[in-house]
Amino acid sequence: MPTADEGSDFDAVAARFRAAAPAAEFCSLRLVDTRDEHLAVRRGVVQPPQITYDRGAMITVHHGGGVGYAATPDLTASGLRAAALRALAWAGHTAGRHVALVPPQVANGEYRLPAAKPWAGVPLADKVALLRGEASRLRSDSRIIDWEAGLWHTKSNALLVTADGGRVQQSFEFLLPTLSATANAGAETETRTFGGHAFCRQGGLEILDDTGFFDAAPRLAAQAIELLSAPDCPSGITDLVIAPDQMILQIHESIGHPLELDRILGDERNYAGRSFVTLDMFGSYQYGSELLDVTFDPMQPGELASYGFDDDGTRAERAEIIRRGILLRPLGSSLSQTRAGVAGVANARAASWNRPPIDRMANLNMEPGESTFSELIGGVERGVYVETNCSWSIDDSRNKFQFGCEWGRRIEDGELRDVVKHPNYRGISATFWRNLHAVGNRDTVQVLGTPWCGKGEPNQVIRVGHASPACRFTAVDVFGGAG
Repeated sequence: MPTADEGSDFDAVAARFRAAAPAAEFCSLRLVDTRDEHLAVRRGVVQPPQITYDRGAMITVHHGGGVGYAATPDLTASGLRAAALRALAWAGHTAGRHVALVPPQVANGEYRLPAAKPWAGVPLADKVALLRGEASRLRSDSRIIDWEAGLWHTKSNALLVTADGGRVQQSFEFLLPTLSATANAGAETETRTFGGHAFCRQGGLEILDDTGFFDAAPRLAAQAIELLSAPDCPSGITDLVIAPDQMILQIHESIGHPLELDRILGDERNYAGRSFVTLDMFGSYQYGSELLDVTFDPMQPGELASYGFDDDGTRAERAEIIRRGILLRPLGSSLSQTRAGVAGVANARAASWNRPPIDRMANLNMEPGESTFSELIGGVERGVYVETNCSWSIDDSRNKFQFGCEWGRRIEDGELRDVVKHPNYRGISATFWRNLHAVGNRDTVQVLGTPWCGKGEPNQVIRVGHASPACRFTAVDVFGGAG
């Protein structure tokens, strides 16, 4: 099946849609064409390559005070006409059930980030050989009982057009490299990974060099072995220094999700939970210490959730979300902004052609501070340093949380000491962020993300980018083992 930049008929589909569009105040078509490829080598064995193609369109209609959606994989004139009429009917059903909704203002433009080393430019045999080599480096010891190297590549092309002439076309290429080493000795089994699934970005195979993929395998294998004989993380109220590949989970769960405006308005309450944040907090609420600066930045080149326009066609712009600890604005798209009467961001995003856009994080980044990594550690008399998330739990208000990490080290008198296993910590979002005591400088920042952010009914799993420095927090409840 061809993708959009290999001869797919995007222009022809757009013309058929405009001919089929019903008489309505607003009508749009969002056409998405995606190719996914998964490659992996596990325990020295090449796994069967998985390649999937997905193509279809979502039609949105605003009419008479209502809004309706209808998705279809049938891109013929009759298929598009039938979907448009279904969307119009749903708009009629929802009329009068919302505040007066303003149809999206669809911009005109294009977005594309060229890959320096395009996936398609490297033969399959070479990519498999690359994974064979990295997988073999993970098996550095007979105690490594499971080991795997993988690559997940996605190429996606999207076209948004309106019946009255609006047009946005965007092209995306994503790469997620993975490494995993599991060690065993007797009843003890420990796993170390390449940031979990965090080292994912937009671009081609140049991402492997940019993220240090080729240097990681020996270190991960050695750390998995070291964890086998490491003591449990000590328990107590103490200082905690968090690496970027764990900071992104902290940002994601205790800043990103609580600030989604549709969640604040109650849309997620019966599924993934509400938020402790309320509308009257914006502009005055002390979310964290004065060191906390968070931005929404979908224009950051190469980050996982960068785009030029959201899925409603709103032009993307960088926005301050938290400045010097004060909560400024929510993560709310144009529809939620109308409902709530507050300013938001361009974050109407859909996981696929068969899902309507909802309020989502995109690139939600913590801005760097001034401390070097040595200064972050050097300011701790007694504490723990942690890397790489392996478990998470947060209440249905997105407030109380408990997170676990793969790897830890004790800090004593300003120096990193012995390795500890099963480091966990817990807290309450606002209290935790107000105890932010030092923020790493640009040298500590890593550009990371996750491909697995879930939300909505029916569920939508979407890509989110997070860039973060390492950070130090005080008075954190840290514990080891099963707690």
